[in-house]
Amino acid sequence: MTKTDSQTLQVKDLPVYPPRDKAIDDHAYMKQVMRLGPLVRDGYFGVHTFSHQHMLDMLSDDLTRQLETEGIDLLGIGAGAIRDFFANVMLFSNGTVHRNRRAPLARAFAFPIVKAMRADIRAAATAIIKPLLGGGEVDFLADVAGPMPARIIAGILGVPERDIPHFTTLVYSSIRVLASRSRGILLEAEADLARLNTYVAGVLADRAKSPQQDFLSAYLARVADSALDPTEVRVQIVGLILAGSDTTRSSIATTFARLLDHQDQWEMFKADPDALKADVTAEGLRYDPVVGSLSRIAAQDFMLAGVRIPTGSVLFMSMIAALRDPAIYADPDRFNITRKDHPALHPAFGGGGHRCLGEALARVEIEETLSVLAELAPNARLIGPVPTLRGLTGVRGINGMTVALG
Repeated sequence: MTKTDSQTLQVKDLPVYPPRDKAIDDHAYMKQVMRLGPLVRDGYFGVHTFSHQHMLDMLSDDLTRQLETEGIDLLGIGAGAIRDFFANVMLFSNGTVHRNRRAPLARAFAFPIVKAMRADIRAAATAIIKPLLGGGEVDFLADVAGPMPARIIAGILGVPERDIPHFTTLVYSSIRVLASRSRGILLEAEADLARLNTYVAGVLADRAKSPQQDFLSAYLARVADSALDPTEVRVQIVGLILAGSDTTRSSIATTFARLLDHQDQWEMFKADPDALKADVTAEGLRYDPVVGSLSRIAAQDFMLAGVRIPTGSVLFMSMIAALRDPAIYADPDRFNITRKDHPALHPAFGGGGHRCLGEALARVEIEETLSVLAELAPNARLIGPVPTLRGLTGVRGINGMTVALG
């Protein structure tokens, strides 16, 4: 039913996010919030959605646009590495600018090209995991899940083996610019982001002088006659590094933890990892998503669930809620690696023109790491509690994860 103007609700009329008991987890809290209705607002009049359909609707470039520098503007962050990053990276751009920044990278991460990398990715996982077998307690985040995506992206960029430890340290410090809304934490990360920029600029300069048959040389050839300036050329590579590291690290860790916490499914997976690795990865990405919500800005006035959303409104689409939407998933609170109701396009990678560029690479990294663990460490077990992700917006934080891989 279409509401008349007199019946139309305004954002100010929406229920407000309730106080949270810090003892409950994110999923339990979201269930409390959703009892208030399909939309709620926060104290700043940001509008929050929870259903799978609303999330897809709000990712339409006709209705909404991506945030650009609004977030760091509010924090008073001016010139410097952080401003440089947010102002120039494709993730925080729109329209023609976004298309110009994305196009030179898109082909390199197409599914057929990444498929050809699968054997190398598996070899990298084996090289990381094998030395840890039978050696007692393993810090899974530091020793397995963290090094894996950093090593793969380092290989794609042609980072020398001797530089990989330093490169990895810079990546996981710099990535806080995407994972935090705290001005203090952002400024702490800025020094390492500046160092990562310097490192990437040096690698690009080397490739420009001495082209090779590799990813970076092909990228530089594609941008040579493009509209991108040198800062944009560099920042796209930095953005690629950051966007594909922390999210994949946490997904590897939480999916492995869920398998070990559900022994029947771990046994099933070990019996035929090649057949099940794609399904296991899809369910791990769904059950506890690494990104808590996606944020967009209304590009025009429109109606959503009977509420008038004015141009300029900030919208937050809860990934945590949408990926357990009972309208899409049967028994959504159950971790089930045999699930057959995943949408054709996994919502964990977003949608529309900003859908994750590195989806194919992330999937293969998670699949092959889990498959190698199933084959080399069939008796793996968790030591201590199951790790949890925490955070309702942006990239969620993960606590420690200790395992035995004997």
